[in-house]
Parts: sequence; C-alpha cells; structure tokens
Amino acid sequence: VVFFLLGPILASFALSFTKWNLFTPPEWVGLENYQKMFQDRDFYNSMGVTLKYMLLSIPLFSAAALGLSVLLNQKLRGMYVLRTVMFMPSVLAGTAVAVMFSMLLQPDAGIVNQFLRGIGIANPPRWLMSEQWAVPAVVLMGLWGIGGGTIIYLAGLQNIPPTLYEAADIDGASAWQKFTRITLPLLTPTIFFQLITSLAAAFQIFDVAFVLSGRGARRGSLMFYLLNIYNESFRE
Repeated sequence: VVFFLLGPILASFALSFTKWNLFTPPEWVGLENYQKMFQDRDFYNSMGVTLKYMLLSIPLFSAAALGLSVLLNQKLRGMYVLRTVMFMPSVLAGTAVAVMFSMLLQPDAGIVNQFLRGIGIANPPRWLMSEQWAVPAVVLMGLWGIGGGTIIYLAGLQNIPPTLYEAADIDGASAWQKFTRITLPLLTPTIFFQLITSLAAAFQIFDVAFVLSGRGARRGSLMFYLLNIYNESFRE
C-alpha cells in the first residue's frame, strides 16, 4: 500500500510545487502552479462539466440500476440468462461505445434523432454538437453500462432475509410499503457504496470524452476534469 498508493500520492503532491518536464531535474516554484491553475478558465470549465455530469448521472444511474435489479431479482425462468445479457454491455470498451453512440447521436442522420422526428419532435437536440446537450448525451451513453451497478444492487437485494417480506405479507403490506420500509433501509450500505464509487468514476471519465471531442463535440463542452489534466500534461 505504501509503495503503490501512498508513495505516488506524496510524490505527486511534492512535484506539484515544482516545474518539471520529465527530462531535467525538477525546479522548485512554490505555489506558482496552483496560482496558474486558479487563473485558468479551462480548469473551471472542466470542474463545471464534471459537476454537471455528476448531478445528472449519479441519481439517474442509481435509480435505473436499482429498478433493474428489482426486476432481475424475480424468480422467473430464464432470469440467469437475462442477468448475463444485461451485464454484458458494461464490459465493452469505452472507446467502442463512444464511437457507436457518436454515430447514433448524429443530429441529421443519427437513428436517435430520426426516431424523435418520427414521433413528432420536429427539432430534436443536436446532442454532441450542442454545448447544452453534450453532457446529457454522455449521460445517455452511460445508461448503456449500468449492468455493473445493477449486479451490485442485486447482490444487496439477495442478502435481505426473505422472512422479512413474508412477515410483511402477513401484515398486509403493499409492494410499495415493502420496498420503502424493508428494501431501501436494508440497502443503505449498498447505496452508499454505489454513491462513493460513482463519485470516483465521474472524476475518471477520459476515454469517452477524448473520443467524442474529436468526433464533432463542440470545443470545451466535454472538457472533463481528467481530460483537462491530460491536455495540460501532454499537450501544453
């Protein structure tokens, strides 16, 4: 832990007070790097994009994964196959998913907007080519991979003693009462775990933003925190 985790963290913190190009010895500059960071518009833009993604994605992904896990927890024939099918998209490479959705979300020829026009929406969003809709488009892509969170919620559901539901049935509790008074309270540790991992994942978005930034997304609209670090490190 010290060598692989704590050591790099402390080394990175120490190097943040230096000017270093990887080829010459680090030069001590004090707080100059931090002063430049807080004067950089790209830094504030990247934090704003990341925060917007958090506010949109975390509640949506959590609710969708929880609802899907409740459905997959039913004792029906073929449920194991369905669980596998629902989990498979979450293991696909992020770059491949980004390329696929960049074609699906094309404003003029994409399938999504063609469908929206077919149901009467004359002017559908321009998605990646719109500064307003770029982040929601990434959130929409994220729904493709909620299988991982669904499996975690499913594990939490299966750890709830079935005797509690049996007692609730005897007392005449409705399905909603059982969900709000048994399922949700006992899933609190799982929900908290999902919240923490979702917050961490939001700060680690890179591959999708990197691919989409080169496939029509407006400049700065998908400047996530980690992509900004990459640009500062390797492009500037």
